[in-house]
Amino acid sequence: MVNQTYTADILVVGGGTGGTAAAIQAARRGAKTILVSEFSWLGGMLTSAGVSAPDGNELEAFQTGLWGAFLRELQQRQAGGLDNSWVSFFSYDPRVGAEIFADWVRELPNLLWISGYVPLEVFQEGDCIAGVRFADFTIKAQVTLDATELGDLLALADISHRWGWELQSEFGEISAPADFNYLTEKYPVQAPTWVVVMQDYGETVAPEIPPAPNYDPSLFAGAWDDYGAENFLNYGRLPGNRFMINWPIHGNDYGEGVGRLIESESARRNFQRESLWHSQNFAYFIQDQFGRRYGLANGIFPQIQNQTGACALHPYYRESRRLVGLTTIREQDILPVAGGSVAALNIDAIAIGNYANDHHYPGVKFDLKPKSIRWGGRWTGTPFTIPYRCLIPVETDGLLVCEKNISVSHIANGATRLQPVVMGIGQAAGMAAAICVELNCQPRDLPVRVLQTALLLDKIAPAAVIPLFNLSPTNTNWLHWQRYYLEHPEAYPCSGYCPVDVDYQYFYDSIKTGQEQHFNWFQGIFHRLDQQDYRFTIMIPASYKDQIWQLVTLRSHINEQLQTLSHGQKINLWGRLNHAGHWLLVENTHC
Repeated sequence: MVNQTYTADILVVGGGTGGTAAAIQAARRGAKTILVSEFSWLGGMLTSAGVSAPDGNELEAFQTGLWGAFLRELQQRQAGGLDNSWVSFFSYDPRVGAEIFADWVRELPNLLWISGYVPLEVFQEGDCIAGVRFADFTIKAQVTLDATELGDLLALADISHRWGWELQSEFGEISAPADFNYLTEKYPVQAPTWVVVMQDYGETVAPEIPPAPNYDPSLFAGAWDDYGAENFLNYGRLPGNRFMINWPIHGNDYGEGVGRLIESESARRNFQRESLWHSQNFAYFIQDQFGRRYGLANGIFPQIQNQTGACALHPYYRESRRLVGLTTIREQDILPVAGGSVAALNIDAIAIGNYANDHHYPGVKFDLKPKSIRWGGRWTGTPFTIPYRCLIPVETDGLLVCEKNISVSHIANGATRLQPVVMGIGQAAGMAAAICVELNCQPRDLPVRVLQTALLLDKIAPAAVIPLFNLSPTNTNWLHWQRYYLEHPEAYPCSGYCPVDVDYQYFYDSIKTGQEQHFNWFQGIFHRLDQQDYRFTIMIPASYKDQIWQLVTLRSHINEQLQTLSHGQKINLWGRLNHAGHWLLVENTHC
């Protein structure tokens, strides 16, 4: 491999959430693709960074594309299912997620994956990216994708990018500061977190966790005071009595000197080392408070950073260098339209998201314009779309971005950075790159309708580009309404609901499928606390008799049914209990 030069249609640099999705989609489209990752696991935030309790795109209608395929594969492979934590509807052993991505890559003979390398130099021919040099080899490609965690290709190629805050005067964002201040100086970007996995050993036999340098218990004082110990641990509960420790409140978010991440390689390594120490110290604090029943988990991650394999392979980065693209996503692009439940539709939409706008600055509560709605008995986020043009540099050809490095403001990054959104961005970027190779055109010249249609018609993982609450890809009307609103964006309803009758027979038939997914039958009394706040007193089965659970759902037709039920009504439900969140996830009803 030393001094070897590879040639490919598409080069993806970075094996995180976006890069993995991009490489798989490009190769599935038929392009000769090379994926170069720094780490031995693919998936980034979803796996190697340890955030195996992902947020956003949880509603059934938004479980499309590679994101939906990933969830379905997890449901098949993860023993005991995904109902483990209360921060997410899907929590799993990160090893299972890494296996899925590795298997998908191995299935593709036209996809070469090389691990253990970072980019060192970017080659350009005029204004076009031509290739990338790594320590032992060079890769030339027609289209290169920057999928690095921190937008490293943008810096290496001197492509215009942003780092830090924008003021209100730049984009007119209501939540942006009017002037630079202490917060913008101390935390130019959101704080990363080095995730650790702890385990309940059942008795006081856990190995003692040593404190790392600079241990200061005052940094963690009061971390779970507003939640209680059990709720704190159940936040990121994983299968096997393990816990993902990714806690923002006096926890293991770390942002001291976060600007070092882009200063130099040595400065980055110093920040990473301190971040790892900080998480180890938080784990030490937890064990000190809860006792030796709780310790670091063994063998979760490859043993690179530690002896037990309890620490993720790298920090969970929430923000990156951000491209200056043909368009920039601003806060107003992700907020609901007046009187509606969805954001304004981008006509060049290629991916969707719905998470709340969530920012992390240790010890600071930063208020943003709310974008949450009540739906399915709980809070969720306003759906929004990602425009294709935010993946394309203003001046440079031969390059697309597909991670947290898209063209987005610092404020709006709090919603676009989540795992399902980035996976959708990666899928769209991979599809776009492959079609550019087919048409022999630059990404900026690719007709967006060709890309949108290809995503909708993908034979393996069709992806939605229009957020619609009441249609999933399994519905026979899904493709029609996706295309209709692409052709008639002015008709896109501010409610997010298209005028279609739900095929209830499909849902009743799915009970059989649900039984295979460990759905259970419950009989009990429905209680309405508010329009979107429901409780359920279980009568049958006897093992849960008289217990009261919160009712939630991810299915549109169930959401509608719950809104019509009467307080005190006796009903039958099919669903799954989540003990961490104490909710019953309703899959079907019979009243």
